[in-house]
Formats: sequence, C-alpha cells, structure tokens
Amino acid sequence: MTTEKNKFTLWVLAWPIFIELTLQLLLGTVDTLMVSRVSDDAVAVVGLSNQLFQALTTLFMTVASGAGILIAQKLGARKAEDARTVAIMAVKVSAVIGMLLSIVLHFGARPLAQVFQLEERLLPLADTYISIVGGGMVLTALMASLSTVIRNTGNTKGPMITALGMNVIHVFFNYGFIFGSYGFPKLGLTGVAISTLVSRLLATGFLLFMFTSAFDRKIQFMDWRIFHRKLFGEVLKIGWPLGVNMSSYVFTQLAMYTFLAMLGAKELATRTYMNTLESSCSMLGFALSLAMQIQIAHLYGGGRIREAYKSSYRGLWIGLGLATGSSVILLLVSKQYLGIFTADPEIITLGLSCIAMNLLLQPGKMLNMGIGSALNAVGDTRYNMYISIGSMWMVAAGLSYLLGIHLSWGLMGIYVAMICDEYLRGVLVLYRWRGQKFLRKGLPSSEASSVSQGPGTTAQA
Repeated sequence: MTTEKNKFTLWVLAWPIFIELTLQLLLGTVDTLMVSRVSDDAVAVVGLSNQLFQALTTLFMTVASGAGILIAQKLGARKAEDARTVAIMAVKVSAVIGMLLSIVLHFGARPLAQVFQLEERLLPLADTYISIVGGGMVLTALMASLSTVIRNTGNTKGPMITALGMNVIHVFFNYGFIFGSYGFPKLGLTGVAISTLVSRLLATGFLLFMFTSAFDRKIQFMDWRIFHRKLFGEVLKIGWPLGVNMSSYVFTQLAMYTFLAMLGAKELATRTYMNTLESSCSMLGFALSLAMQIQIAHLYGGGRIREAYKSSYRGLWIGLGLATGSSVILLLVSKQYLGIFTADPEIITLGLSCIAMNLLLQPGKMLNMGIGSALNAVGDTRYNMYISIGSMWMVAAGLSYLLGIHLSWGLMGIYVAMICDEYLRGVLVLYRWRGQKFLRKGLPSSEASSVSQGPGTTAQA
C-alpha cells in the first residue's frame, strides 16, 4: 500500500499526469485529424472556438487552481478536514460559474464568433460548434475542478483513468458521426460537437463518484451545503492571481488567433495543427510541472522548506531534457507528421517553418512552467500574475501584431513573439525562486535561515 510520503514523490505524481495529458493530446489529435476530414475550414473553426473556451475556463479555474494548491498544503500540514471543506466549496462554486457560461455560449454563439473576425463563410460552422460544445461548459467546469481536487490529494491515477475512458468514447462517437458508421447519422462538425458533449458527461459522472471518496471522511449529499468563509478567502488569495495569469495567457492567445484570422484561413488552420503537434513536446514538461506543484505545496504545508526548494531543480532539469529531446524528434519527422493532417502544400510549408521555431520555444516554456509552478505551490502567485500581465500583453501580443501584421512577417513573426515572451518570463521566475523570498515568509528566523542557497536534489524526489 502506498504510504503518505511515497504518494507525494515526483515520479508517483508525474507518470499518471503524463499519461492523462497524453490521452488528452490524443483526444485533441484525433479530433483535429477527424475534423480535417470534414474540411480545413472546420479545423480553423474548432481551433478558434477552443481558444474561446479556454479563455472562459479561467473564470472557474481561478477557484479550482487555488483550491488545489491549498488542499495539498493542508494535507501536508495534516489538516485533512480543512482540505475536504476546500474541495467541496471549489467544486460547488465552479459548477455555478460553469452553468452561467453554458447559458451565455449556447445563446450567444454567433455574436461571439463575429467578435474574432472570422470570415463570413465560417460563421455558420462556428455558430453550430460553439452553441453545442459551449452549451456544455458546466461539464467542463465540473471536470476541471473535480480532476484538480482529486489530483492534489495525491491521487493522480483517478483522472488518468477517466481520461482514458473519455478518449475511447469520444473517438468512437466521432468516427460514427463524421463518417456515418455504426448506424450513426453523418453529421460532420455537428457530430463532433455532440461527441464531445457525450464523452464529457460520462467523464463528469465518473469523477463525481471518485470525488466522494477522495478524503478520509466520505463526502455525503448534505455536505454540499458547507461554506467556510475563512477557508474560501484563502482559496481566493491564492487563486485570483492564478486566474488573472491564466486569463492573460488565453486572452493574448485569442488576440493572436484574431491576428491569424486577419492573415487568412490557411494561417489559422496551420496554427491549429501546430497547437496539436507542439503539445507532444510540451506535455512531458507540463506533467512534471503539475507534479512539482503538488509535491512542493505538500512539502511547504508540512514545513519542509529545504526539500521544497531543492525539489524544483530536479524536476526542471528533467523537464528541459525531455522537452528538448521531443522537439528534436518532432523536427526529424515533421513532414510526415504534418502530412497526416492535411495535403495542402502551403499549410505544410508554413507548418515546417513553425516546427523549426518550436525547437527554440520549448526550453523557454519548460523553464517558465517548472519554476512558475514552484512559485505557485508556495502561494507566491501575485508575482507570476504581475510578470504575466506585462510580458504576455506587451511581448506576446504586442510584438505579435508588430512583427506578424505591421511588418508582414506573418505566422513567423507571431512565433518570434511567443519565444521572446516565454524566455523573459522564465528568467524572471527563476530569479524570484532563487531569492526564496516567499519560502521564508512567515517562518521562524531559525528555519528561514536554514534554507539552502543553491540548486540541488531532494531525497523525496
């Protein structure tokens, strides 16, 4: 049986997260591949719609992310009842926000699509996809909050198993609706939207079942009335800067997608394909970053400051190696890989250039994700928020417009802006973490002075 100490080791936390993210990547890849059989226009619509959905998820992920970090800290401090209360509140609040978003997206799909400068011929497709998938945003909210809560109790296998089941169901329904197989009607993009909704509904049910037994004391129906103002205040204190940070990212991504829409449908489709391909490089690093955040929050909550500080560097070096290696592999097989998705020679040429730029992008992204997650784990979320607002808007979005649109560099200009943004934020978070300002905050002076002053490894990692 896994002990409490072993449950929060980096490897035990990371490998199920990695498999879960791989399955999510598979879901996105299969989605993109199958939708490409409908048309490249459909791919462009799905890509832009998903950016919109990601922007709106920050509204409930503000609560879920803050709650996840606080749950790991409380469990590390042996305050299991507080962790349980935080979890219940996070799921409940996220569900309410998700329901409100569902109503807005279902009834306001066409106006929202028009905001992002889509070509007129793409609007009917966007209207259909946004109204159906966006109408189920409450399911996305529940899935995100439930997975975050369960994962931060140290159970990273549960969300992984759920992702596996969701993938199988989604692929099955996708194939049936797109190609009219297994007695399904041939519905094209509408079928893809319905498939997404059905798979998320089943996954939500499974996660809810798992959630009720996530803590030592089982969660009962009457527990949903629980609301602890002080604990919720702690959640928001950690969570609202995370929400602003996530909002900055997704809204600057939306701005860049708007620039791409101005460049044309081919550039928009290319970037959508590249999102799928780049995820194969960054998911290893992202899995390690999430595991680092859970582990460091647990160590920090238990007062094990030296271990919390050192463990970040081990995860970072591993992540840098994996992200760089996978980027090189992608570069070597790039032409064949892109050919799976599209036969358009212009899109393939654009995509090959982007894959070369990806080799520069991924190490900066890993540095930013890994050390940024360490800062979040100890509650230093405002610093990440401040640098994100500045860098993402002035460098990522501002430089994208300057290079991509004003100077006519196109998609390559947007990639240059993204690379500059990732490295700038990465260097800034590393400087902050090495200063250990927040690690020492609120600790006795004798313990604060014992924190080591350089990178190293941890026995628990």
